[in-house]
Amino acid sequence: MVNDRKLILEYLGLVFEHRSHPVLSPKRFAGRLLRYLSYALGLVAASLALGVWGYMHFADLRFVDAFLNASMILGGMGPVDPLHSDEAKYFASFYALYSGISLLGAVAVFLTPVMHRMLHILHLDEGKTEG
Repeated sequence: MVNDRKLILEYLGLVFEHRSHPVLSPKRFAGRLLRYLSYALGLVAASLALGVWGYMHFADLRFVDAFLNASMILGGMGPVDPLHSDEAKYFASFYALYSGISLLGAVAVFLTPVMHRMLHILHLDEGKTEG
């Protein structure tokens, strides 16, 4: 069971090299960065789809208007159309709170390989000066 989990994580690219291993080549690092960018964009796309569905369902907006409102809230700008029902206002409130956390999460996912590479390089430099 543990080996299956490790294989799945390695397949998805979620396992980084150990600090005793050399730093990835720039080409492989670029591939890792693109993979994590796709994970972050997937999170943003899923969040946007949730917002569009919610505005269409609770505020009875057309797709284009729902897409605009969800995009504006996800981007931190705020809603465009006035909301007339309490259900739509509750949805917009919770979606705005979720969007802030979701955007921070997407940025964290994208920056994970960069931070790991920086820490990995620092650990390699630390090992060279002690020896």
